[in-house]
Amino acid sequence: MKFDGPDESMTTFVRPLKYWPDEEADEDLPERKPRILGRADHPVSRKLFSPGSLKVLYRLKNAGHRAYLCGGAVRDLMLGGEPKDFDVCTDAVPDELRRLFRNARIIGRRFRLAHVIFHDGVVEVSTFRRTPDPEDQRNPDDLLITSDNTWGTPREDAFRRDFTVNALFYNIADFSVIDYVGGIDDLRQRLIRVIGDPDVRFCEDPVRMLRACEFAGRLDFTIEQRTQEAIQNNRQELLKAAPPRLTEELLQLLKCGRAGVSVQWMLDLGLLDVLLPEALAMVEAGERGAGDFSGILPILDRLCQEGRELPDVVLLGAILLPRIMLRRYEEEKGQGRLMSLESFRKAVDSTLEPFLQRFALANYKRSSLVQALEGFHRLCDQRFTPGQRVRFASKSYFDDALVLFEILVRATGEGRDALEHWQAARRQRPRRPQPQVETKRRSRPRRRRRRRRGESS
Repeated sequence: MKFDGPDESMTTFVRPLKYWPDEEADEDLPERKPRILGRADHPVSRKLFSPGSLKVLYRLKNAGHRAYLCGGAVRDLMLGGEPKDFDVCTDAVPDELRRLFRNARIIGRRFRLAHVIFHDGVVEVSTFRRTPDPEDQRNPDDLLITSDNTWGTPREDAFRRDFTVNALFYNIADFSVIDYVGGIDDLRQRLIRVIGDPDVRFCEDPVRMLRACEFAGRLDFTIEQRTQEAIQNNRQELLKAAPPRLTEELLQLLKCGRAGVSVQWMLDLGLLDVLLPEALAMVEAGERGAGDFSGILPILDRLCQEGRELPDVVLLGAILLPRIMLRRYEEEKGQGRLMSLESFRKAVDSTLEPFLQRFALANYKRSSLVQALEGFHRLCDQRFTPGQRVRFASKSYFDDALVLFEILVRATGEGRDALEHWQAARRQRPRRPQPQVETKRRSRPRRRRRRRRGESS
């Protein structure tokens, strides 16, 4: 089974990797001295930072705190890419951050950190942490981390991160890149490697297994052998992860522009059977004669690479549709007639029920997802007149349903004429009136008239 997209979707890097030192990596990582690349030895430039992150880094530095750019921002800048987020880590604790930044708010319980809010975005600021004590967890006998608010040093913080390529620091004090865990070598070798014992780290936080597949796909890296074996051995631990976190990571994977390769890694390592069996229907449907939906993920990747912002409802609907379409095909083949809307709703509900046991959706998103899927079913009906199409195009869920229809048409090559008819109906529909917000007029305070001279009180 292949989910990966065409060759043109492969990641390209802005700069060649010619700045790596020839120094060999020390195998004894916990005891090794950090590798420090001076300003002349790396491509990370402050000109590429977001304005908000620079303000945070310098305010922390000027207040006497250590201030490092960390995580994916350093990784992407080292690879010559453009980071999506600029996260900062420091020795200042959350209460100190709130006093330093009036525009900061403290979020999280399991992992407390600060969001410093600027007009052009949010900078996430975390405090250096170390591996938490088992006694502080909800179940001390389980490796699963439920509380992660034990402050530590930069070295301890680096070793408690997930992968070596995500544990690099950029020090604003001297513009150096600091590597405690061998991340520079793994960037050079294009490897996703877990920091520490993979079996322990995946039991501490099972979502790391999903993130490993996402990073391997997004960066076009390979997953290190021990890390692969640990994912295969511990994949059932994913069922212990919090559904909201799984939902967030799944959506990030689908939006990364390399979802096909990431899902292929999930399939090869056994995660798809545990976490997202619905995706297997993309190929199962073709084997049963219901249509080949294996092109859905490459189409999603192409749309993301083109800059299309796909709603979460569309991304999840595209994953679930092959399973629903397979049920529709089997029912229509058995009954010899088109599937009714009521039967289609039952197929949607039966597909959503096990999916929502693993993932979490707010009620309004669940309702929007159901409406988009039902709208897609209506778009497949060829009996609409041109006037009926225009009226149906005015429905609130029509746009999401039309994007799903477009994805299926581009993935399978079928239904292009119907897609053109629906796109024409969207152009002909009357414009929706913009909601008018009434603004209260500010009443001016009455001014006292000054008494004229000579008037008696």
